[in-house]
Amino acid sequence: MPVLHSTKNLKITTPATETRTGVGIFEYTDAYTVFHYGRMPDLIPGKGEAISRMAAFNFALLEAAGVRTHFRRFIAPHRIEFDLAHLPAPDTLPLPPGARNTLIPVQVLVRTELPQGSSVHRRLATGTLTPAQAGLSSLPAVGEELKKPLVEFATMLDNVNQYIDTAEAQRLTGLDDDQFHDLLDTTATVNRVLTEHARTVGLRHCDGKLEFVVAGDGGLMLADSPGTPDESRLLYDGVHCGKQVLRNWYVDNGHAVPVNQLIAEGVPRHRWPTPTPLPGDFLPVMSDLYQSLSETWTGERRWNAPNLQAATAAVARVLGH
Repeated sequence: MPVLHSTKNLKITTPATETRTGVGIFEYTDAYTVFHYGRMPDLIPGKGEAISRMAAFNFALLEAAGVRTHFRRFIAPHRIEFDLAHLPAPDTLPLPPGARNTLIPVQVLVRTELPQGSSVHRRLATGTLTPAQAGLSSLPAVGEELKKPLVEFATMLDNVNQYIDTAEAQRLTGLDDDQFHDLLDTTATVNRVLTEHARTVGLRHCDGKLEFVVAGDGGLMLADSPGTPDESRLLYDGVHCGKQVLRNWYVDNGHAVPVNQLIAEGVPRHRWPTPTPLPGDFLPVMSDLYQSLSETWTGERRWNAPNLQAATAAVARVLGH
């Protein structure tokens, strides 16, 4: 994902090249992003540590299930060391066949449910996606559980990521048929493991974004922060436990930033409107939500946060639901 949209700071310990894996450290910050704007005005205390601990937990969980990842070690309280891959420039795409030590420039999106906020509902309403393309026989209800996970692809080096079909995804990645099949198999495994774990702790893992790296031996490694609320939609008793809560507040209060429109109209970024800050009483509610989610997900009590029932009830009150 472009640095503009990231809530993580990157420190490069050993640079990666096209022929050599490097070493990097992600520092998870308390920033948040919505609407593809980039970092928003506020910080949510404790968010970075909560998400970093979930990410480290998930890498261990997935590696135990046989998924190869770029994770090296967790560095308390909010950093992760990982195998660093070469970042391709947008003008060098598609990746050449046989590329190694490189980030795959395509996001994989996998959906098991279609909750409020899922882009599938918006795209079906505007006609940019048909029910048949989504594996559906009719328009889905909000919250509908899919009979079979829906796998989609999107670009990840653009200012605003664009959905692409499977053929274009394989073309951009430069993966051969066997590698692309491995990508789909790994996606299915990751989704199954995260969805099953969510159920064991009383959550719903509705969808998630995955990123991959082509390693030096041509194999695939899972990257970024799978299964965290920055990359997945997690719900507890019908209430979102992540940045969809923040999106909803901005939209419900008329403060959404029209990034797509601004880009389409060619408005320079320095002339974009400054987003409205969150209300002061919202920040501790979101802090409790992220810390409660992390404690519930990992089973590790670090902050004595409210339980998820109380944390999500507080979110619902702030949103007026």
